[in-house]
Amino acid sequence: MLAEPSAYPCRIRDVPRLGSWIEPHPTGIYVRPADAWVDPSQPQARALVTHGHADHARGGHGTVWATPETLAIMGVRYGDQNGCEVAYGQSVTVGEVEVSFVPAGHVLGSAQIILDWKGERVVVSGDYKRRPDPTCEPFLPVKCDIFITEATFGLPVFHHPETGGEIDRLLTRLADNPDRCVLVGAYALGKAQRVIAEARRRGHLSPIYLHGALERLCSLYVEQGIDLGELRLVADADKKDMMGHLVLCPPGALNDRWSRRLPDPITAAASGWMRIRQRARQKNVELPLIISDHADWGELTDTILEIAPKEVWITHGREDALMHWCMTRQIKARELNMVGYDDDEDDG
Repeated sequence: MLAEPSAYPCRIRDVPRLGSWIEPHPTGIYVRPADAWVDPSQPQARALVTHGHADHARGGHGTVWATPETLAIMGVRYGDQNGCEVAYGQSVTVGEVEVSFVPAGHVLGSAQIILDWKGERVVVSGDYKRRPDPTCEPFLPVKCDIFITEATFGLPVFHHPETGGEIDRLLTRLADNPDRCVLVGAYALGKAQRVIAEARRRGHLSPIYLHGALERLCSLYVEQGIDLGELRLVADADKKDMMGHLVLCPPGALNDRWSRRLPDPITAAASGWMRIRQRARQKNVELPLIISDHADWGELTDTILEIAPKEVWITHGREDALMHWCMTRQIKARELNMVGYDDDEDDG
């Protein structure tokens, strides 16, 4: 069951055209009465940032409004920011616009950004998912006039399985091969920590080994109160130590020379893109795990129906299919054709 929409009532509009104050550009969404940009891909004087992934959070901005967790992630990646913390449910005024942040369920600190101006409400989803995730707050649907949504998995073919079943497949393969390890390629921010936390929830309490590139962000999650259990670095271990254990690395390290130090690894990858068998074969993945941090087709369409916006604006992903779905249901929709937002398997 999807969550009930939150009590954020839309106010009567007194602007001449719906969304006339929101200007999509190839490099971001410009909010004219705030003189600020949402997720700009180039440095701007004022930036409203939905979450910490590098295709949404860039360094070099003058002032950044984001959740405390996202600012902490940006600090790890880009150094200290001139940041204005906005907690979930808190409202701030930027220029003439009332700005609020509510959970998006994508990764730690991820937020939808609510923009209110002269009685009109726009919600920018950023990246989001509707599945439970022990490492971040769940998505909160918000009624609005315009819903600016992602469409990474915006094709009917994409229906993600239950996460618990995929984790069970992973742990079963590990138990069946006590003299080997299972090497899981997982994106450094969000996916790696989610795989670890989900494995812990399924009763896997043994140490989990990490590629060095995952250490800083895993430590940040722990500092933010996310329990990941005992983590060890591959660099500090021998092959024998890692037999019968999970090892996590960035997707790009699955088949490089680094993996030669591991005990006959079974290669796995955690991504929504593992639904496409050809992608798994291209990556030499033996155990594809369909674990996504984005909404699948059913979740995208159910969310639109639940929120019931007057217009849907669609960004980065499979815009055509979702726009067609909206139009067949008499929901006005448009493609924004944004650039600079990745939708590959690393961040799936």
